Amino acid sequence: MKRIVIIGGGYGGLLTALTARQHLLPQEAEITLINKQPEHHLVTELHRLAAGTISEKAVALPLSKLLQGKHVRLQTDTVVRLDPNVNNITMSDGNKLGYDYLVVALGSQTAFYGIPGLEKEAFTLKSIADANRIRAHIEARLDAYAAEGRPEDAAIVVGGGGLTGIELVGELADAMPAWCRRRGIPLQEVQLYNIEASPDILPGFEPVLTERARTSLERRGVRFITGVPVEAYRDRTVWLKDGRAIGANTLVWTGGVQGHDLLKRTDIDLLRDRVCVNRFLQSTSHPNLFAAGDCAYSLDEQGKPYPPAALLAWQMGECAGYNLFAAIKGRPMRAFEPVQSGKLASLGRKDAIASIGESRTLLTGLPASLMKEASKTRYLAHIRALFAYAWE
Repeated sequence: MKRIVIIGGGYGGLLTALTARQHLLPQEAEITLINKQPEHHLVTELHRLAAGTISEKAVALPLSKLLQGKHVRLQTDTVVRLDPNVNNITMSDGNKLGYDYLVVALGSQTAFYGIPGLEKEAFTLKSIADANRIRAHIEARLDAYAAEGRPEDAAIVVGGGGLTGIELVGELADAMPAWCRRRGIPLQEVQLYNIEASPDILPGFEPVLTERARTSLERRGVRFITGVPVEAYRDRTVWLKDGRAIGANTLVWTGGVQGHDLLKRTDIDLLRDRVCVNRFLQSTSHPNLFAAGDCAYSLDEQGKPYPPAALLAWQMGECAGYNLFAAIKGRPMRAFEPVQSGKLASLGRKDAIASIGESRTLLTGLPASLMKEASKTRYLAHIRALFAYAWE
C-alpha cells in the first residue's frame, strides 16, 4: 500500500485528496491530509467575514464532514520541516511521518516587500482569524471615534488594489452606513481608502470593468490613490512615496503574496519561493512530490506563471489527485490544462463585475453578482458542502 501525504486543506489540498481517493481504493493507497485547522476555509469569502456580512460557520467548513466516508485520514497539526530526500515530514511535536508521495498545497503568505511597519502593524486577510480581527478592530475604532472624535480612528486604509483589496473595500463600503448609524457617526466623516502602487486597480480585468468598479466604489465613499507605493506605516500613519501621509489607525495590507516560509528551508527546486513543477504538477527536483494551488509555480502556454486563484487551485488539486493515481498504477499522467472560465470580482453585496468565458462576455451589476454567487454554489456542490448556505 502506498502512503500519500497532503499538506494543506485549502482548495488544492482538499481536491487532491478527494480526487485521489476517487481513483484509488483504500487498500491501494493510504491518504493523509494535514491541516493546521480542522476546517476548510472559503478564502474567497473572507472579505465578507471581515465586514460582518456572512457568519464564520458559512466559511469554515469541517474537513471531517467533507471527508466523511472517503477513507482519508485527517490530521490537525502543523508541519515544521520537509525532508524530501528521505521522504518524511516533521510535525510540531517532533514526530515524523513518512510517505511515498507528497503533495504540497500550503497556499501562500502575505508579501510585505520590506516596507517598514507593515509586517508588525498592518492587518492581513489570509485566514478566518484575520477576518475576525479586522472586523473587531474597525468596530472598536469606530466606537473610539464616536467617544473621542480622533480622525485617525475613522480612517481605514486598504493597501493593494488587486482582487482581495477591492472586494474588501466593497464590503466595508456596504457595511459602513449601518456601523455609523449604530454609533451616531455621520457617514461622511469616515474615510475609506484604497491604495495601489500600479497605475490602476484590478490588474487582468478589462479596462471598462476596472473603470466600472472604480466608479461604483467611489460613489459609496471609497477614495482611490493609484500609482503611488506605500513607503512605510509608523506612528499610525500611512506614508506614501510621494510624501503624502494619511493618519489611520487601521491599515489592511493585501498588496502581494509569496511562497510559504516552510519551502525555503528545503532543497526543493523553487522559483519566487514556489515549487517548480512540470506540466503534470510534479516537482522538477523530486518526482514523487506534487504541488497544487498558490505554492505551485506552473507555467501557462505563453510561459507565464499562473496567478494565485481559487479556481486554479481547485483544478490543480484535481490534476494532482489524478496524477497520483497514474503514478501509482503506471498510467500516463494528465497535463495541467485549466479551463479559464473567466474573472469575477464582487464590489459589495449588490454589485460586481465579470468577464465570462473565452468570448469574454462582460457583466456588471446584478448579473455579475449572480454569476459570482453561482460560481460559489458550483464549488460547494462539487465538494458536497451546500450545507454552508444554512449558516449564512
